[in-house]
Amino acid sequence: MKTLIRSLAVAVAVGLAGVAVTARAQQQDYSKVEIKVTKVSGNVYFLEGAGGNIAASVGDDGIVIVDDQFAPLAEKIRAALKGITDKPLRFIINTHYHFDHTGGNLPFHDATIIAQDNVRKRLAQANVVGNGGSAMKMDQPANPKEALPVITFGHDVTLHVNGEDIRALHAPSGHTDGDSIVFFPKSNVVHFGDDFVRYGFPFIDINGGGSSKGMIAALENAMTVLPKDVKVIPGHGALATLDDVRPFVTMLKETRAVVEKGVKAGKTLQQLQQEKVLAQWDKQYSGQFVSTDLFIETLYNELTGKKTAALVKH
Repeated sequence: MKTLIRSLAVAVAVGLAGVAVTARAQQQDYSKVEIKVTKVSGNVYFLEGAGGNIAASVGDDGIVIVDDQFAPLAEKIRAALKGITDKPLRFIINTHYHFDHTGGNLPFHDATIIAQDNVRKRLAQANVVGNGGSAMKMDQPANPKEALPVITFGHDVTLHVNGEDIRALHAPSGHTDGDSIVFFPKSNVVHFGDDFVRYGFPFIDINGGGSSKGMIAALENAMTVLPKDVKVIPGHGALATLDDVRPFVTMLKETRAVVEKGVKAGKTLQQLQQEKVLAQWDKQYSGQFVSTDLFIETLYNELTGKKTAALVKH
C-alpha cells in the first residue's frame, strides 16, 4: 500500500507518469503550469506542460496535435497554439489511452480525434492501469462519448495535411495495446508516445496489454525505417535523437534478459529484487516514478504471464 501511495503521489507531482487518476489529477495546481513551445523542424512544434509531450503540425490546413495532456490545461494549450498560428485545431491523434495524454480530448472535442482501435475501446470503459502486480495499480474511469476518438484504425492511418503525409502506425503491445508512433516525413520528426520516455525505466501498462517485448519491437522496427537524423519527441522528457533511443532499447533488452534468466531458474520476484539483479542500471534509469524494484516486478509479471489480455493484436 505504501508503495502504491508513493507511486501515485510522485506520478502526479512530477508529471512524468504514463498514467493518471482523475481525482489525483484534479488536485494538481494547473495554474502554475506553463506551456513551453519549441520549434522542432519544418512545420512541427513541441509543446511541454504537464503530462505527455505534444507535437503540433501547423500550416495552411490548420493544426494537428499529437496528444493533449490534461483537461485543465486546454485553454493554456489553445493559447500556446494561437501564439504560433490563427488557424484552427482540426485533428488530434492520441498515441495511447492514458489520461495524461488524452485528458484534453473532451475540451478539444470540436476537433476530430483519431486513434488506434484499442484506444477508443479503453477510453470508453473503466480501466485498472498497472504493471500486472500490486505495487502499481491505478483506476482510470470511462470517458464521456464526446472525448472518444471518432476515427479509429487497426494498423495505420495517414493524414494528408499541411503538406505532410502524417502517418500514425500501430505499435502492438508496447507501452499499451493501442500505441501509435506518429511520423511527420516532410518535417523529419517522430513522436514515439510512451514507447520511448526519458524519465528512466519506462512504465509498462501490463494490465493494458503492454509488454517490454512489444516496446522493444516497436522501437527497433521504427529505427530501421526512420531517417537517421530524425528529430525525436518522446512521450515524456526532452527532445531527442535516435542516438538517445538506441541505448534505451539496449537497456530494455538486457534487463528483460536478466529477469527472464532468473524466472527460468525458478527464482521468485522477491529473490530477484533482493539479489538486485538490475543494479548496474540503477544509476542511470532508476527513478521516483519507476524504481528498479518496480521495473523488476513489471518484467517478472510480464514473463510469468501475470497480465490482462490485450484487446487486439496485429
